[in-house]
Amino acid sequence: MRLDRYLTRNRIIDIRSKDLKGALSELLRAVVKASRPALDGEKLLAELLQRENVMTTYLGNGVALPHLRVKMDKPYLFAVGRAPEGLSAEDSREYKESRLIFMLLANEDDPKYLSVLASLARLFREQALVNYMVDAPDLKTLRERVFMGFAGLVARPEKKQDRFNRVMLREGERVARASRCSAILLFSDTFTNPASIEADLPHFRLVRVARSATERPQGPGAKNDTTIEVRSFSRHRLSQLRSAIHIGLTRGLFSYADRLCCVGGIPGTNQLDTVCVIDIEKEFQSVITREDLLPSSVKIEVVERVLGIAAELAVEGREGKPVGCLFVLGDHKTVNGMIKPLVLNPFFGYKEEDRNVLNPFMDETLKEYSVIDGCFVIRGDGVVESAGSLIHAPSQYYQDLPGGFGSRHSAAAAISRAADCIAVVVSASNGRVTLFRHGVMMPLMEKPIGGY
Repeated sequence: MRLDRYLTRNRIIDIRSKDLKGALSELLRAVVKASRPALDGEKLLAELLQRENVMTTYLGNGVALPHLRVKMDKPYLFAVGRAPEGLSAEDSREYKESRLIFMLLANEDDPKYLSVLASLARLFREQALVNYMVDAPDLKTLRERVFMGFAGLVARPEKKQDRFNRVMLREGERVARASRCSAILLFSDTFTNPASIEADLPHFRLVRVARSATERPQGPGAKNDTTIEVRSFSRHRLSQLRSAIHIGLTRGLFSYADRLCCVGGIPGTNQLDTVCVIDIEKEFQSVITREDLLPSSVKIEVVERVLGIAAELAVEGREGKPVGCLFVLGDHKTVNGMIKPLVLNPFFGYKEEDRNVLNPFMDETLKEYSVIDGCFVIRGDGVVESAGSLIHAPSQYYQDLPGGFGSRHSAAAAISRAADCIAVVVSASNGRVTLFRHGVMMPLMEKPIGGY
């Protein structure tokens, strides 16, 4: 999502205030003049501060993202402030660490509000990008760098591909042509600078697999370039393969009959060393007869977000300890009739917007509640209905699973048969992430030995 179109240079400022209230006041002064009808700056300031008291909008990496939904004629209003020395706030280290403050005002009727928040959160995962903006020598340069960052055009050090990498890409194309592949998957995390990879493959559709969609190359040469965002937690070659294919299937990028040529290497080595051909039908033969891999009520971005959270929990655990949990997505009315609360629902009473998995500030909340026994029930649009729920599917939907899979996997398989939903399981014992659909098991990720 291109966000630079909603920026203007006079709303990118150097903040003079040393406290959060003053910083927000400066940013509000930069945006209220552009709104129609005119916004009440004092009222907005009070609402922003109230939100901060309830839940911080600090994203990490020195970035804060205060945001509100308001009645106005524009879809979004951004104001960006730089505070190189951070802000002072009593008993809050987070604000002292804030170097960039991105304030977002969104139209109260805009349906893409949470998607914009998620896009911003992904944009600032990289500390290098934040440093690139904070270290701008003057305001003019800061404004240029913010625009480039929002447009995905940030200049990174270029590393020319060596001869061997060019040979690997060329041979990958030859293999793809000889094996009649429909697309080439390039695993961009092989390179420390994925945006600099040149892949001139005129005869094939190129699909990149990368930890961040913002890293894809821009410009005329990249017009047919599609990026699937899947984080890699392993040093193994093509570690994101099964998750990437699953996302590609749900997006409609691939069909079950497709054959894919995969080119990649060990993440971060800057060296392509692997070319392989994947028949989707054979790779997913256990589910190939299921044309409805994604329930009609479930949004693709919700699946991608839940898979991302599940992968992070599988590798990182919680407070250094392994975590096992279960997410059930879709057909929440049917699912709610087959669950029993083990604890008081921690999500009861909150606004749908605040308990939506697409809201980037929900990540830590979900991870915190993952230690509770039971499952998360999530609507197809991403709204979390409950946590700590015990699944009681009718007995006829339970089935025997291979050795090593316990009650959590058994419940996931049963509920995915009893309702039109997807179940995603994180195993506490081995860090495996497994997806269930119609009772069929699809392993998506194995935890790397020794962690990441």
